[in-house]
Amino acid sequence: MATQVQAPFFETTYATVSVIGLNNVFVGLIIAGIVGEFSVVLLVPIITSAACALGNGLGYYAWGSDYPVVNRAVAAAFSNFTWMTTRLHNTSSFANSSEYRKDVDRVLRDELGVMYVGLPRFHETFFGRVADLTTASEAVFKKCMEGGEPLFSNGWSGWPKDANQDDVLSWFAELSEKLATLAEDYKSIPTHRRRPLAQPNKPIQGSTAERKLDVGFVDNPKAGKDSRCHWSQILVPGELKSNPAADTAAKAWLDLGTYAREVLAAQDIRRFVLGFTICGSFMRIWEFDRLGGLASERFDINEDGLRFVSTVLGFLWMNEEELGFDPTFTAANGQRFIEIERNGSKERLIIDEVMQRARCVAGRATTCWKAHREGQPQIPLVIKDSWQYPERGEEGALLREVTSKGVINIARHYYHETVQIYGTDDDVRNNVRGGLDVTSATNYRPERSAPPSSTMASVSRKGRSSSVAAGKKRSSSQAGASLPHSKRSCSTSQASGNLSNRVHRRVILRDYGTPIYKASSRTSLLAALDGCIEGHESLRKAGILHRDISINNLLINEDVNNPSWPSLLIDLDLAIKEPREGASGAKGKTGTRAFMAIGALLGEQHSFMHDLESFFWVLFWICIHCKGPDEHRVVARFDKWNYIDTEELAEQKKGQVSHEGDFIRTAKENFTPYYQPLIPWVNRLRKAVFPNGGWWEREDGGLYIRMRQILQEAQKDPTT
Repeated sequence: MATQVQAPFFETTYATVSVIGLNNVFVGLIIAGIVGEFSVVLLVPIITSAACALGNGLGYYAWGSDYPVVNRAVAAAFSNFTWMTTRLHNTSSFANSSEYRKDVDRVLRDELGVMYVGLPRFHETFFGRVADLTTASEAVFKKCMEGGEPLFSNGWSGWPKDANQDDVLSWFAELSEKLATLAEDYKSIPTHRRRPLAQPNKPIQGSTAERKLDVGFVDNPKAGKDSRCHWSQILVPGELKSNPAADTAAKAWLDLGTYAREVLAAQDIRRFVLGFTICGSFMRIWEFDRLGGLASERFDINEDGLRFVSTVLGFLWMNEEELGFDPTFTAANGQRFIEIERNGSKERLIIDEVMQRARCVAGRATTCWKAHREGQPQIPLVIKDSWQYPERGEEGALLREVTSKGVINIARHYYHETVQIYGTDDDVRNNVRGGLDVTSATNYRPERSAPPSSTMASVSRKGRSSSVAAGKKRSSSQAGASLPHSKRSCSTSQASGNLSNRVHRRVILRDYGTPIYKASSRTSLLAALDGCIEGHESLRKAGILHRDISINNLLINEDVNNPSWPSLLIDLDLAIKEPREGASGAKGKTGTRAFMAIGALLGEQHSFMHDLESFFWVLFWICIHCKGPDEHRVVARFDKWNYIDTEELAEQKKGQVSHEGDFIRTAKENFTPYYQPLIPWVNRLRKAVFPNGGWWEREDGGLYIRMRQILQEAQKDPTT
């Protein structure tokens, strides 16, 4: 059913959201003065809002509904000045990370955003699809109330009065088994294809870091207390808390979100995950998808026994599609495949292996599979699925254009589509969530539901556009990029007044390679990097800027039987045409933190120079984290790059490259023995990318050839 995924796909999402933290006090004061419609009295809620944000750690509550006049005025000011744009990144962005819980939780909280709860029609939306569930649940619940020792009588028999977690776990597992047995007369499909599992003290296999699951439903009917389960077997995760007060975003909800992330990462065709929380005797049903998390109204299982029975039986009886698996994938005769209609005829594409799967809940959640057309195993294809904002241009259309223009060393287009589920575009709001209206949630607030975001805030740098012309001088406005965040001019645009949505898109490529860090030798790595830079220049000459140079977007092909490019760039999700005519309207800009250029981290409008700098950071990162083609490590000093604030990361990167002696010392201390011979060449690249140890002042198209010449000379060095 599900495939274990080994290779992570790294993605960082930066989104403009409601203002957060103490800096907002100062921004509020500044805006109050600029807008000119505030009295001093109205400064109080601004300060109060910032204080509240610090207190609860969630920016979504920074501007409450108690001060609508302030909110409107502040929103208007932000539409004009938009200085305080908070960048949030995504848990799939972690590169070579140990994924400690404290670090993951902080980022996951941002990624999930507001988790809407108390939605009416939730149960009908997700459980109403299960055949015979209503009739069977009523009949089973009636049986539970019969006999001399009924299972239910003013509450469930055996319910631990103190709601002790271990006791509740045992009670839940035993009662679920009894309900499944009672239901066998009402369902032709055996309920024991899956079973409840309670292993609060036993780690589930398949996590980067150790993760334990309180309770859930697994696809292994023989699973018991001593079974070793993998996240690929967890169909429905659950979280139990003895205290009803733990039914909050910071506690039970976030814990369940952590489990949902592991399930989605381990099951490569999972579109969404259903789960549940029980806090005391209060239960909620949850759904996690590529926009975040939603939950039902809270109910007391000892008062609404019928709903509890319906929930348990629903989890036991749901088919794979109802549980969130992609029905466009079919399994038969030991193979998985999809079917497409291309050039007027149907084609069956056989899945060979999972290449990478994003470890996240909300986001693009890119998954790639190696595949081939049925009967043509010698010609590799790559299937790429992702969940995109509908406002963004389609990567598939851009790839088709690139392919037609003969751009070299870029993955070539084969096919693309918006995934259809029974004739309907597969999106989150209408298809996955069945049209559930989050504005009906008990914790919905308009101010935090549609943050003023679209593209990542970008520092306006007049005279430093991303056009093909070189030699443009940095203006005084560009120099302001090194000022504190609140001093930098940023621009954002909003897609619409509507709530977010994501659409399931599929692109198929006719080039295949492996990540560049798996190069068989140092020389092969250098040659592949050279080829990728050549591909980037070819792409730019076609009028397109890539904007997402990262370790998993640079591939190498060392298979002589593979007709693909020897090295190639992939992933045009964030690529734009130059000169860009306007913002896409999508709600964020993504990239991978560890490889982002200093200026990009500080919010500059993206230039090809930023991409060239990212090539340097990719090589720098590989030399530190790779012991060879197949062995990698985590380095605590650089693991922090996955989590720290983007401005702090920019400062750290400046410190790495500003002084030659310091850089060489850092390289000697941190490059693996395998990559120590590259230190002189990486240093030469540093001097080319950061002339005099400083930030580039002018766009310079000649940097392409200078970087490539260094890499070509390095390949001839016998010590490499």
